[in-house]
Amino acid sequence: MNSTESRSRRARNPGVSDTYCALLQQAAQVLRMRYVEVRRDTGLSAVEAEELAYLFERVVDNHPAGDQVDPAEAIALAHRVIDDDHPERSPLWPKAE
Repeated sequence: MNSTESRSRRARNPGVSDTYCALLQQAAQVLRMRYVEVRRDTGLSAVEAEELAYLFERVVDNHPAGDQVDPAEAIALAHRVIDDDHPERSPLWPKAE
């Protein structure tokens, strides 16, 4: 294991396994692809999608910005995002105004 990989592992959220960290990172990529790059026509703006992707990454990194988020809820939303299975039903999904 090189030093970069070692630092990366230590910085991750101890309450979230490596598998779930990978899932959250993949969901962040899917959000950016669907809603930022392709600008899918839904109630979610590109800015909101970027903020949600950033939130997933903060949960993975154990960043203080992710402290207010229940990791289990973030993981559940990540599954919904990847499966495109009504992610708007999650309490973490930005509310339509």
